[in-house]
Amino acid sequence: MTPDPLVTDPAAGSRSPATTPAITFTSGGETLIGVLHVPAGPGPHPVVLLLHGFPGMERNFDVAQALRRLGYATLVFHYRGSWGMGGSWSWRHVLEDSAAAVAALREPGFAAAHRLDPARLVVAGHSTGGFAALMTAAADPSIVAAGSWAGFDFGTIGAAVREDPDKRAAYVRAFDEELLPLRGTSGEALVAEMEEAGEEWRLARLAPRLDGRPVLLIGTSRDAVTAHTIHHEPLAAAFRARPSGALEEQVFATDHALSDHRVALTRALVSFLDEHVGAER
Repeated sequence: MTPDPLVTDPAAGSRSPATTPAITFTSGGETLIGVLHVPAGPGPHPVVLLLHGFPGMERNFDVAQALRRLGYATLVFHYRGSWGMGGSWSWRHVLEDSAAAVAALREPGFAAAHRLDPARLVVAGHSTGGFAALMTAAADPSIVAAGSWAGFDFGTIGAAVREDPDKRAAYVRAFDEELLPLRGTSGEALVAEMEEAGEEWRLARLAPRLDGRPVLLIGTSRDAVTAHTIHHEPLAAAFRARPSGALEEQVFATDHALSDHRVALTRALVSFLDEHVGAER
């Protein structure tokens, strides 16, 4: 019986062993730190930028390690103003930092040193990270594919809180409860930023800009944070309507962190990557 590569370590003795270097790059004048998971083998390896959510309790290292075993390099990093990083946290800084991470992965010397193939770069993420992944890919046509699970639609919620003072107050309170690992922000500031961005951050509007590129969308039907009827269904409908039809979509009966669907999440992402990007193994 052939071992399942998702849960089997690579054979020992490779001249190019797997490595896990800590790396740094600059965004907005601040130095950010990340963890790069490089697969065994000479490469160059396709690379997946994995973007965590707000405030970053779930960082998807299980997914990163599994992807490495399957031949995909991954980068996980902290945004400005979070978990000891300099600067201040804001939704726009998340987007700027994600774009800066893409630029760092593409730098020729960095890519060569870590056996990366920047021509096969994918951006994917969870919750706020799913929002950032789709926004980053839409702004950069050379990103080959994008993925989001339990993605947070800031444009949709921004419109909702503008119209409903009680809902606005609830989001201010909810964001305030998550600020311990963050600096330079508040629940009020984060809600105001959503309101100000308006339609610019409604994810369904990105569908035309991503047409022709594969997109993976995973909704979560037991999710009190990003209810799939609000955050997933309208988005998926917009992407289904693209002329290219290059959408893969699933809805898992799980919570916001996909707590009991981590293997299912990883298998869905691996299947998507294998079909549209490909890794040597």
